[in-house]
Amino acid sequence: MTTHAKTVTNGVNMEALGSVVSAIQEDPSLAKSKFRISNKWISGGVNQTCVQDFQGLGQEQAHLEDFELGSDEPLVLGGTDKHPNPVEHLLNALAGCITTSIVAHAAVRSIPIEEIESQVEGDIDIRGFLGLDPSVPKGFQDIRITFKIKAAAEDMDTLMELAKFSPVYNTITQSANVDIQINPQ
Repeated sequence: MTTHAKTVTNGVNMEALGSVVSAIQEDPSLAKSKFRISNKWISGGVNQTCVQDFQGLGQEQAHLEDFELGSDEPLVLGGTDKHPNPVEHLLNALAGCITTSIVAHAAVRSIPIEEIESQVEGDIDIRGFLGLDPSVPKGFQDIRITFKIKAAAEDMDTLMELAKFSPVYNTITQSANVDIQINPQ
């Protein structure tokens, strides 16, 4: 019996990624995915999110374990400051998704990356959220991300373009439709 070493580039399992790409190329309907979470309010600004499974490659997929994510508000906004607040989770999702997009797409292009770090900050005027001024947007007006990437200098322009493959970046910049329904319990 012959065993083959798993090909890994930038920490990405290239055999697994290649299998997914091949399957989707053969049957584009397999690309349709649905990610979901459940969230329960605890008290005040605290709520708990559970991530268990998702739909991908034409079937239900379970994570290896359930993930629990807490949200809260800082003390100055009436919370208990036991968890990041939702807008901090958004910044985390954006940084994580752009980083993953750069790494995975660089791996496919055989661009080695030694290290990536980022700093993310967003400007929000909470008068909108607090309902104090209807002319003030309720969300971030500007978000800035600064990456430090340890890779070949000639690859920096390509890496910048690869960042734009991020689904979270595209969701924020392209404004996804969000349907809110409230049902009695």
